[in-house]
Amino acid sequence: MLPDYSLVAWTLIIVSTYLTGVSKGGFAGGFGTLSVPLMALAIDPIAAAGLLLPLLLVMDIMAVRAWWGHQDMSEVKRLLPSMLIGVVVATLVADMLNEDHIRLLLGVISLLFVAYMIVKPSASRPISTLWSWPSGIAIGITSFIAHAGAPPLNLYLVPRRLDKTTFIATVTLCFAAVNLMKLPPYLWLGEINFTSIWASLVLVPVAWAGIRSGLWLQSRVNERLFFRLVIIAMAIVGVQLIIKALG
Repeated sequence: MLPDYSLVAWTLIIVSTYLTGVSKGGFAGGFGTLSVPLMALAIDPIAAAGLLLPLLLVMDIMAVRAWWGHQDMSEVKRLLPSMLIGVVVATLVADMLNEDHIRLLLGVISLLFVAYMIVKPSASRPISTLWSWPSGIAIGITSFIAHAGAPPLNLYLVPRRLDKTTFIATVTLCFAAVNLMKLPPYLWLGEINFTSIWASLVLVPVAWAGIRSGLWLQSRVNERLFFRLVIIAMAIVGVQLIIKALG
């Protein structure tokens, strides 16, 4: 049985799923960060995260297959232990957060993402690999709460100065790994259930369409303009979430 959501909620869920697929396809890589905050405007953010994770795992399989062979495995291996630590920390504190707490966190994460995109760091030379530890822990925590690991991952990988194809492939594999890490605690906490799984299955074609669109758009659309639209949308959603959490 599908969740009994309103038409508005289902519309936001479908749009969010499609945008996540576009991001997984390698176009506007951080766009997927918008998905859970967007869903959380209409449904419980915990339910939103649980509904999205099975879809993310399906999309990860598609995306990893598309980009396999181009990743920098040394960077992936460097981030794996710290991402796992972040997931464990987030699991331990998950029960302390209610719906409004999570909406507030999502709002803050959204605005921090906007700030990051505006002042996107650049480096004249690659940063130390030691930064993989705090970045990986942050990826694990933010990804667990809201599937929003893109900002801390980018903060580490962008200054590592990988070429575009290697960067996208490495990001894709890192997200696939952290999403797999999140599956057991999500099941344990009850964030994934039979109802959410049915909804996820129904949305698989939307996710597939998003990935194909992302792969197609990559070489055809001005990504800078697209990112500007993402930033504006993220700022609006972030502010709305904070108002809803504090209201």
